[in-house]
Amino acid sequence: MTFKMNNLKLCFFFVFSVLGEELKKASQPNIIIIVTDDLGWNDVSFHGSSQILTPNIDALAYNGIILNRHYTPPLCTPSRASLMTGKHPINIGMQHHVIESDQPWGLGLDQKLMPEYFREAGYKTHLVGKWHLGFFRKAYTPTQRGFDSHFGYVGPYIDYWDHSLRMSNTSTRGLDMRRDLDVDYSGNGSYATDLFNNEAIRIIKEHYKKSPLFLVLTHLAPHTGNEDDPMQAHIEDVDRFSYIKDIKRRVLAAMISKVDEGFGNIVRTLKQCNMLDNSIILFYSDNGAPSLGIHSNSGSNYPLRGQKYSPWEGAVRTVAFVWSPHLELVGRVSDQWIHVSDWLPTLAHAAGIGGIPIGSEVDGKDQWNALRNTSLSVRNIVMNNIDRIYYYSSYIKNGWKYVNGTSWSGKYDHWLGQIDTKDELSEAEYWGKLSSSIVAKILSLDIKQADAMRHAATVICDTYSNASICDPQKSPCLFDLINDPCEQNNLAASYPEIESDLRQDVQRYMEIATEPRNKPGDNRSDPIHYNTTWTWWLDELDHADNTTHSVTVLVVVLVVVCISTILVIFWLFMLTSKVMR
Repeated sequence: MTFKMNNLKLCFFFVFSVLGEELKKASQPNIIIIVTDDLGWNDVSFHGSSQILTPNIDALAYNGIILNRHYTPPLCTPSRASLMTGKHPINIGMQHHVIESDQPWGLGLDQKLMPEYFREAGYKTHLVGKWHLGFFRKAYTPTQRGFDSHFGYVGPYIDYWDHSLRMSNTSTRGLDMRRDLDVDYSGNGSYATDLFNNEAIRIIKEHYKKSPLFLVLTHLAPHTGNEDDPMQAHIEDVDRFSYIKDIKRRVLAAMISKVDEGFGNIVRTLKQCNMLDNSIILFYSDNGAPSLGIHSNSGSNYPLRGQKYSPWEGAVRTVAFVWSPHLELVGRVSDQWIHVSDWLPTLAHAAGIGGIPIGSEVDGKDQWNALRNTSLSVRNIVMNNIDRIYYYSSYIKNGWKYVNGTSWSGKYDHWLGQIDTKDELSEAEYWGKLSSSIVAKILSLDIKQADAMRHAATVICDTYSNASICDPQKSPCLFDLINDPCEQNNLAASYPEIESDLRQDVQRYMEIATEPRNKPGDNRSDPIHYNTTWTWWLDELDHADNTTHSVTVLVVVLVVVCISTILVIFWLFMLTSKVMR
């Protein structure tokens, strides 16, 4: 009897344990992160411009929380490393420049990444699009770092149509498109943004009623393609923006429109699959737009100062919003300070995942409760970057910003990308397109509230008649970002004690910062050696070395055997000759 009772208890324990795990999975929110590449502050319409319209993106933003002080590192690789690790790039050696496809380095294998935490918690983890955190060895690629699947490219950018990349110091254009670890030729001739949007939709549909979903969609758009044909879009989409005089910006508008179109279809698919009501959608740009110079896409960060790869707000204060039914206080613009490193602990909290290690003052903070309660403030420090190779630093504390030194010899230290108002649509046209968007039809849209949010999310800069000009190449500058978001009035001389306090902080962080992991290019990476594809060349070389070594050993053995055989035959011959005598 006792034996039967114990078996019954074990049976009940097993059933309730399994049921508990299933209930936990059912309650965990789906996490969808959509990242654009080099999208400028003024390249979405919810920040006030009516030139490039993003109606689907805007409609969800107006139903969520527009994050008006969302910060990222000023470049792609550092920004993505920070998202994936929850750590600041200066603490993991990822702070200087990006990974070029011929360079043998990547995000350290000692770092535990975001998809690993979510996979351990029962999520199915998928990456669509760009990786750019290293691929010189297979161990550094997405499916070896916590993602169950990856469809996309592993380097910095590709051609939108044939998906090839040509580095300036390699002899060959190489295909950079993978499905998991296999080279993928199937999409050749298909527009990259369409491919990635459709893949995200396919994953959502196939995922229906399974474990909670963790999906990261990292777009190529609106980053440029190869230098010989940088701005690429469907001609019919370009024609829709004929009211924009600048042809380069007209193509940019077409590129962004494909992101918006796909965004609307993704939201609709989540709704159709009954997943939207239990989802968190995060949308942001990895850094500011490059208006001029290398990989310039005619993007606009105006009225913010500077552009990508600089210490200014135009590089690091990015387009961002978050939406979820799990956020009660929505339909607002948040001025809370948020850094991209915050998303790992924040989304982990929302998913009920613990065990995220607490880092330094500049590493990720859990912002989930702060997003649900406007009276909470979690972060008052934003370290934009300390670059000991380019000799500049950019740092924010309690609303004050310290800038010392700059990049590119100050070429991009100005206010770039101002939009001609004659190239904008009317307000009536904007609200008409917004109301007819896919997302607006799925979610109720309060036009009056949306209009108020749009005004609140628009940065307006005061004119300073007696502004103190900043030249960070000569001396450090100090700005009051709350009242001077466009960094026009240098207050270093007026508040020397604040300038000194921030300078000492920067010096302290500089002393403890990890050495950059960057490595120079390796000619052995050239796609000409690997069937004109980009691949993990050091693994290939190791394999070739091992094969060569094995062949060498085999040849030596054969030679020894042959010589031994000849000697034995000769010995037998000599022995036979003696006997016959």
